[in-house]
Amino acid sequence: MKLTTRTGIDIQRTLPHRHIRTIGVWCFVDHYGPTNQTDAMSVAAHPHTGLQTVSWLFSGVVEHRDSLGSIQRVMPGELNIMTSGRGIAHSELSVDVRTHLHGIQLWTVLPDRDRNIEPSFRHHGGLPTFTWGGVGVRLFIGEFLGERSAAKVFSPLLGAEIDLPADSATSIPVQASFEYGILVVAGEITVNGHVVGLGQLHYIPTGKERLHLTSRSGAKIILLGGEPFIEKIVMWWNFIGRTHDEILQFRQEWENQSERFPPFVDQIGGRIPAPALPNLRLTPRTNPV
Repeated sequence: MKLTTRTGIDIQRTLPHRHIRTIGVWCFVDHYGPTNQTDAMSVAAHPHTGLQTVSWLFSGVVEHRDSLGSIQRVMPGELNIMTSGRGIAHSELSVDVRTHLHGIQLWTVLPDRDRNIEPSFRHHGGLPTFTWGGVGVRLFIGEFLGERSAAKVFSPLLGAEIDLPADSATSIPVQASFEYGILVVAGEITVNGHVVGLGQLHYIPTGKERLHLTSRSGAKIILLGGEPFIEKIVMWWNFIGRTHDEILQFRQEWENQSERFPPFVDQIGGRIPAPALPNLRLTPRTNPV
């Protein structure tokens, strides 16, 4: 799904879609850029519940501000992770117009036992960076190939950036209990015999013990994985809940500027109003079987 922000940057949304709603606890994948447009990202204050946001850049600089008082710029190779818990509001602004902005925005679902915790925000630099089978790996979240990110998570998962040089071939061991998604953000690859082009998200079900990756052109990919998420959720706009009535309550509290979503000051100003709910009851869902 191709989207465009108010400032014009193109966004490719590959998750969720009608066939796959989650990959592990990963429930949202947006790939944007590269673009050198001035103010390419200018997203005013907006709310979240029941999830973690994972912000990862390949180029450019984005400033995060939130209702906890956090102010943090994220640069390539660094991780911003925000745990919304019971509720948080934040904004995002690109601040380096000299450099092409290129990155991904990801969400993970918080399991029911953790979804109402107090919100938090963390920034992580110095993430595990290593070479495996001739490809470069930067692990930004979870565990992979014997390495572990310092980012706090609430379910078994992984998120890694992998760089394949031209005319490369490698075989990477993975956990059979995980399902995986591979997003191609530059170049083209073949995964276990399947060609995956630029901007595509390739799904791999549980049961695989190795990923065979080849690339003639060279490529940059994002590997996401996790144990299948079996809880039923309602995901609407920026909220994740468990029932229609919960989503209705979150929306009303955002519109009424309740204490769940405290105000904060940023360079953008204003806040994004919630869209109207559809004229039907939202139904909890899991992945199609």
